[in-house]
Amino acid sequence: MERQFHLCLSPDALEADASLLDTVKEAGVHKVWLAGFLYGYWHYPIEQLVRWREQILRRGMSVGIINVPLGHPGDSLGAMHGNVPLTPPTHWKMGVRPDGSMYAGTSLHPPACEENQQALRLLAQHGFREVFLDDDFRLAQSPGIVGGCFCDRHREQFLRRYGYSGAHWEELLHAVQNRKLTPVLRHWCHFHCDELRDCFRALQQAAPGLQLGIMVMFMGAEKAGVRLSDYSKVPFRVGEGMFDDGSFGNVKGKTNELFSVLFHRRFVRPELAYSETTAYPANSLAARNMAAKLVISTLADVRHTMFMSGLSPFPRSHWETLAPAMRQQARLHQQLAGQRMTGHLKHFWGEAGRYVGDDNPYSLFLAMGVPFEVVDKPPREGWVFLSDQDATELPASAWKGSRAIRVVRSHVPTEGEVRRVEESLPALFELKREVVATLKATPWIEEDKPVVCAWYPRIRTVALWNLAENGERLTVRFNERRHVVSVPGLELALLKL
Repeated sequence: MERQFHLCLSPDALEADASLLDTVKEAGVHKVWLAGFLYGYWHYPIEQLVRWREQILRRGMSVGIINVPLGHPGDSLGAMHGNVPLTPPTHWKMGVRPDGSMYAGTSLHPPACEENQQALRLLAQHGFREVFLDDDFRLAQSPGIVGGCFCDRHREQFLRRYGYSGAHWEELLHAVQNRKLTPVLRHWCHFHCDELRDCFRALQQAAPGLQLGIMVMFMGAEKAGVRLSDYSKVPFRVGEGMFDDGSFGNVKGKTNELFSVLFHRRFVRPELAYSETTAYPANSLAARNMAAKLVISTLADVRHTMFMSGLSPFPRSHWETLAPAMRQQARLHQQLAGQRMTGHLKHFWGEAGRYVGDDNPYSLFLAMGVPFEVVDKPPREGWVFLSDQDATELPASAWKGSRAIRVVRSHVPTEGEVRRVEESLPALFELKREVVATLKATPWIEEDKPVVCAWYPRIRTVALWNLAENGERLTVRFNERRHVVSVPGLELALLKL
């Protein structure tokens, strides 16, 4: 399928500017997703959603609904008028952290699942056929947290299920605090993954004719209650996390974003994959940076772009930049769709990262200008860049017989033969000289400039994403030949070799 573009809007935004629909239609948006049921509230009456559905359909776009099922920590929606409740209703129970403190949202207790079932039934009765659950459908407050609710009820259920004692509970709390992947902590992650999966299945069964999808936060995985394999056959939004110019405007922000998307794409087909092309707050990401985010989906073969900005729309002037960028990325994506990137650098996010990691991947190697590939287990060869937790938790047996060179950050205390390389561009460019000396029949960038270089050997095409703000002339070295390519700042160029 060809690249599709989607936009999430609140009825408030449309009530304030009905002509916005014509603007986004002209820009190339295929589907509008309306904000629906919000963690216990119908802030927008169902009749209002139906009325705007007719306006959207009349313009030739299709319609879906985004429900916010459990509630985000704090105000993560950015309502236009400040009139949306920030926490679920008082008859919903709060979550409990390991230290006993309480929080609202991202925890699962009755009647949250039951009331979300009722909401889906109502949407189905009124003719809606597609619903996404926003990324508050998780059991961790934010990336990097080992989640699950530590209340008395969940404590008793967990200990009973696994035949554990109070001493095991203390062991769990210690493992969570120290990020140690012990058998007890592994069981804890599976316990709350099962709880979230069972709720998702109950929601599917509540309205069988309705297609339900899940949005996953940046690096979202088992420690957040999301066992990714449970959702591989439903619409799946890959997690991103750089929503403003401050976070996305540096090279590490861009490589982190790409890393998370490539990690999640291991678990979902491109036809079911959606981006999280988000600005939050709505005016905090420049149009040029939002356009640059489109490149990530092209490289990772994510077929659906989902523009989001909470309940407030991003500035209308953004569409002047986004419309041509959308057309350009659709053309480039068509050339790369279904192709597999390969390379000597290995993108790996292992079990320890998924269960106890701090969600700070060693991602900057993606900017070295050397081809890479995504692997789902410790590779047998090449250069593999390990997160702190994967470096310390993976047993030596995982590397038995492997010729792969393990690269870890300088401070990581780990045993065995590893290369300690500071996660900085100067240090990685120094390493690059050693890496490229071993390359055969593989293109690479001669200049020490921050650029993502993806190699698709079946179609003999190299994709170059210039991570710098300004245009660059880049020299692609391939089989002793040099090819000079000019790539505008933050844009993607393809070169056939």
